[in-house]
Amino acid sequence: MPALGIVISNGTYRRTPRSATTTVPTHEFDIAIIGGGPAGLTAALYAGRNRERAVLLEGKAPGGQLLNTELIEDYPGFLSILGGELATVMEEQAAHFGTQLVRTEVKAVKMLPGGMKLVETYDGDYLAPAVIITAGGNPRKLGVPGEEEFAGRGVSYCAVCDGAFFKDVHLAVAGGGDAAVEEALFLTRYASKVTIIHRRKEFRAQPILLDEARKHPKIEFMVDTIIESIDGGEKVNHLSLRNLDTERRSVLDVGGIFIFIGFIPNTQLVDAHIDHDKAGYYKTDPMTMMTNIPGIFAAGDVRSQLTRQITTAVGDATTATIAASKWIEDWRRGHDDTPPELVEATLHGAV
Repeated sequence: MPALGIVISNGTYRRTPRSATTTVPTHEFDIAIIGGGPAGLTAALYAGRNRERAVLLEGKAPGGQLLNTELIEDYPGFLSILGGELATVMEEQAAHFGTQLVRTEVKAVKMLPGGMKLVETYDGDYLAPAVIITAGGNPRKLGVPGEEEFAGRGVSYCAVCDGAFFKDVHLAVAGGGDAAVEEALFLTRYASKVTIIHRRKEFRAQPILLDEARKHPKIEFMVDTIIESIDGGEKVNHLSLRNLDTERRSVLDVGGIFIFIGFIPNTQLVDAHIDHDKAGYYKTDPMTMMTNIPGIFAAGDVRSQLTRQITTAVGDATTATIAASKWIEDWRRGHDDTPPELVEATLHGAV
């Protein structure tokens, strides 16, 4: 990739590869927030209250995974609230305090000399010394008929969020890792029976978890079995299955299915290395939520942590935004903490 010349002038910057000149609008802020789920909207709220010039960039409707959750009963202050309603309230509150909410998809975050970050979108670019990544992620889907149709009506990806809605119901859990077995055990608090369905004989879950599940009177296992479709009327009422050894098809009557076959964090945007765990989640300083790159913070589902709930997301974002404001104060005093290797990479065309 050829080196890029960057010249900021009159609200635009000109990027000049060897043979082309492209002018795009550039907007300058103190904090750029990437992602409009609960973490992003909380960061926007606190940035506005701190009187920072802040922008929240979200390619879809604000709310993130809230928009995929029908009813929420574990967020303080509400006995119950629809996911979409909570998203709307959070969005209105964030906008009330002055943060700009921009509907655009982020393409990349690039490091510039002096500690600035360049956030490229499809509708223009944004410069800011501090970036808070709250881009969340998505549960890995089975990709079978009925999965999208019954989302929120018997299909779930969060036992803690939705388990209490399935009291005395036969439930299925899809998956073979730690998350699937742990969540199956959790669901026994509510369900009359839990059937774990796994496409292989062997499980990736820890043996101690498997032993506990096998001894539990409410849990049964179906191995070498795939789910071909999720079926029902107003809600899920059965699964169509196929055994991979015998090719025999069967129907399992259930009132819901919880899918735990992986989660994909949106951690691919930054063009410099950010320390992450083996699953791809960003590692952060627990006191500040800052990553190993000064000025880049992470909050919510992109961050490596024990659990991923609305409450943990908003807590992460509160810490990240307050820490970002303090970091910007130091940066304005000329404390450039950009690692030398990042500056060197930038000057040699890595951006």
